[in-house]
Amino acid sequence: MKREPTLCENRKRWGTRGNSRAEKIKTRESAAPGDSPGASPLSVHDYRRFLFERYTFRVITRLEEINVHIAKWIGGLCGSTVLLWAALYQFNSALASGTEQEQKGDSPALTIYNQQFAVVRQKLPLDLRSGVNHIQVTDITAHLEPDSVILRPLDPSRHLQILEQNYRNDPVSQQLLLSLYEGKTIDFLETDKDGTARTVPGKIIRSGYVPHYAALQTYSPQYAAQQAAVAQGSEQPVIEVNGKLQFSLPGQPLFPALADDTVLKPTLSWELLSDKPGAILAEFSYVTGGMNWEASYNVIAPLKSNVLELVGWVTLDNQSGKTFRDARLKLMAGDVNKVPPPMAMVMGRAGAAAFGVGGGQFGPPVTEKAFDEYHLYTLEHPTTLHDRETKQVEMVRAAGIQSKTLYVYDGLKVEQNYQNWPMESIRQQESYGILCNPKVWVMQEFKNSSENHLGMPLPKGRVRFYRRDDDGQLEFTGENDIDHTAKDETIRLYTGNAFDMTGERSRTDYRADFNARWLDESFEIKLRNHKSEPAEVRIVEHLYRWTNWDIIKNSEPFKKLDSRSMESLVQIPAGGEKTVSYKVHYSW
Repeated sequence: MKREPTLCENRKRWGTRGNSRAEKIKTRESAAPGDSPGASPLSVHDYRRFLFERYTFRVITRLEEINVHIAKWIGGLCGSTVLLWAALYQFNSALASGTEQEQKGDSPALTIYNQQFAVVRQKLPLDLRSGVNHIQVTDITAHLEPDSVILRPLDPSRHLQILEQNYRNDPVSQQLLLSLYEGKTIDFLETDKDGTARTVPGKIIRSGYVPHYAALQTYSPQYAAQQAAVAQGSEQPVIEVNGKLQFSLPGQPLFPALADDTVLKPTLSWELLSDKPGAILAEFSYVTGGMNWEASYNVIAPLKSNVLELVGWVTLDNQSGKTFRDARLKLMAGDVNKVPPPMAMVMGRAGAAAFGVGGGQFGPPVTEKAFDEYHLYTLEHPTTLHDRETKQVEMVRAAGIQSKTLYVYDGLKVEQNYQNWPMESIRQQESYGILCNPKVWVMQEFKNSSENHLGMPLPKGRVRFYRRDDDGQLEFTGENDIDHTAKDETIRLYTGNAFDMTGERSRTDYRADFNARWLDESFEIKLRNHKSEPAEVRIVEHLYRWTNWDIIKNSEPFKKLDSRSMESLVQIPAGGEKTVSYKVHYSW
């Protein structure tokens, strides 16, 4: 049986024959079956097949053209999409870069003082009309000092004036809302023992709102006493429920709405006068409490040497009630005079330098410069300081610091009863100064100089000493505090008492003639060294009877330190003992 060619085979055959098949088709288009005298007659079946093939060929050709157009359109669309995405990427990158620069430029700047306060500076965008504008600012700390506020336009052609400023630092709370609804009836959500919740109406007779205690630190003790008298017995709320009074809340209060004069966070309200309308960028600065910084130092010594390594840290403490994001930080060191609040007083209380070799090869993370009569330390990179957060930043790193270990013996021990006695009374008291302190102090001393790999002003802080053991581990050996230490000053710190050294001080003679106005006194000091190596000890003696004195007999040389003390330097052999004696003559 003869197989009919497929449509694909016909297309292939037509394509190889060029236009001959098409010409035959055109020739036969006008011929009906049996009407062509010079050609072989077509049967009805062949004619129908001819028409079907002709129609199919045209349809396939048209579909191919359509596919070509579709492919071109999709290709163009994909290209446009790629270009569109590229454009969007560039736009977003530019937008992100611009936003980042804008945020960096608008990030707050802080100068924190190590006296528990800071100065905040931030950019404040304002859209003003000409004349008086009512402005509210809530992006502030909870410890802002209202009278320290400074607002100035960054555009010198614009002029701003604060006509009136109101500071609210009593954010809404349950107790505050109860006080605002005194005399009114509200619903209380009460839960039964079986867990069923129901609402109970109650009239607030007294809210039990506690007065604002911040005012107690500002005004006189008389004001505080009056407020305490007012608050006494009024802390408990009084609620009327079903015609009966009770000294507690019947349930969780359900307040209808916030009152118009409530604030959700500390708020500054300004009546601000502007000379021109339009948007403006202003610098807003103020002094705030609740922030502090302090320095701390870790000193590491090797096992058998006193060549030290020092790493200094800055600890930042933010308890201001506000988070500062990407803040530019400066730290002011020095004793800046700041007047404390009245109640606090009643309660008694220019050249820049790289800061050591801090940060290693990456450069110092903190730089220092002299500023006025103080020193200013700047953190090189912005940092985010969250509220109620403590953050540490490395400040200084130095190695190769030459130091000395000193042994000091101060044998005088003063009884508690004799504390703060004047010299006239001490002179008359024969038993004064006969008690002995047996401890020998251990002190570390090094010079803050550039020759000693330091040479920078060191802010006050705590110094912790460590010594490396023979197994490589660090062991803590003592700590103490230093005050602000200028360049080229010597640091001497007490770190503890020597275990293998002890001292003994005793009075050997006492003679006085108060009518003739003279007094003689003799002492003997014994020092024992139980160490396996010799030690040098500084003996400090206090001449406490009077400022006019002479050493008339002494076994060792001495050095007068001041009008009331002297010092002797002695060598004690390993496992040995040293005895020092002297006699002092007082006259007045």
